[in-house]
Amino acid sequence: MDNPLARKFTFASLLSFAIPNIIMMISLSMYIIVDGMFISRLIGTTALSAVNMFYPVICFEMAIAIMIATGGSAIVARQLGEGKPKEARRNLSFLIIAEILIGIIIAVLGSVFIEEIILFLGASPIQAPLSMAYARIIFAFAPAFFLQTAFQTFFVTAGKPTLGLIVTLLAGIINIVLDYIFMAPLNMGTAGAAIATGISYCVPAVAGLLFFVTAKSNSLYLVKPKFDWAVLRRSCTNGSSEMVTNLANAATTFLFNYTLMQFYGEDGVASITIILYFQYIFTALYFGYANGIAPIISYKYGNEDREQLRSLFKNSMIFLLVSSVLGNGAIHLIVEQALTIFASADSNVYSITLHGFSIYSLAFTIMGLGIFSSAMFTAFSDGKISAIISFSRTFIFIAGAILILPNILGESGVWIAVPVAEGLGLIVAVSFLITKRKKYSYA
Repeated sequence: MDNPLARKFTFASLLSFAIPNIIMMISLSMYIIVDGMFISRLIGTTALSAVNMFYPVICFEMAIAIMIATGGSAIVARQLGEGKPKEARRNLSFLIIAEILIGIIIAVLGSVFIEEIILFLGASPIQAPLSMAYARIIFAFAPAFFLQTAFQTFFVTAGKPTLGLIVTLLAGIINIVLDYIFMAPLNMGTAGAAIATGISYCVPAVAGLLFFVTAKSNSLYLVKPKFDWAVLRRSCTNGSSEMVTNLANAATTFLFNYTLMQFYGEDGVASITIILYFQYIFTALYFGYANGIAPIISYKYGNEDREQLRSLFKNSMIFLLVSSVLGNGAIHLIVEQALTIFASADSNVYSITLHGFSIYSLAFTIMGLGIFSSAMFTAFSDGKISAIISFSRTFIFIAGAILILPNILGESGVWIAVPVAEGLGLIVAVSFLITKRKKYSYA
């Protein structure tokens, strides 16, 4: 059985390997964006703000799911590179079971404590019923969400990024169609948006189970698992940076919602929701690339291929520079027209969002290096460094900026918080890239 990770990668073949995962990650972000578009247009911007009040919980779910998946992927890919396929398959199978069990626990706890959760997140009396209708359905689909996240990572580890892309695109199309059906003709409100998203989660979940159960000709497939809790612990350690990133997203979204409610009310929450949609596209681009090539880095590191590690790092720096410049140029050309998808041009939400975006978008240019650096150290199984980069960039600096800058600069301080935090995070990432270059032989 040939392993696709074993071949020599040029810039073109590296990009070809990563593009399916990039498109897959962007498609995943479109779940939330499409929901927001339909909710905003068919129900209203207050409903959009209500759904965003629940978003920290989705980030929490993602934090746990992706921690196990990405951390476990680094272990599995490294074992394949070391010529230990049987051990890799047993660990894959165990980690999939762990994802399912955690998803079930969250589904039960979320359903029992749903009202307390929504009130804790700060939903206003107007938002709370809309938030709970959405949250109740999303909690019910938690096991499918965890499986989806796991398989989208392990498709890449198995050398099948294109299959992951196809499955994710199919799920995205189903989500769009069902969003319209449930919210327009059936008039099901925010619950309809949640049902559409939940059903979409099931597509990669079921496809992943079918593939990994039947793919005996591939180097990676499901077998009788070995319940090795040390592997789960190492997976959590390796993937801690990805966990931190998503927990930080939960915390910062909560802080943004709270702060903007003070300045603008529900319109402010709707505005930051729309701006975050633009950010999702950039983070999906960078995460898609970084996670797409992470198994290659793990494999080459396990195989002690220093020449390829240096080539991978150099080509990644080129990709990050070019994509950030082109992406930012494109997004600024279309932003005014794109905002009308969510709010009419004469609305208060539109004017707040346009003003905020002009400042907030400075972060999009520099966030890529921090995301890639964190993912690269995870691929080296250096979860500590990876977590420091992520935690400082996505939580310490952002939370500190949101808490401090609005008190100094007023409303402008809210919007400039993320660019300031990303700038500080860039310094941290570059420092580790310089100091660890000899240890891991990437430069």
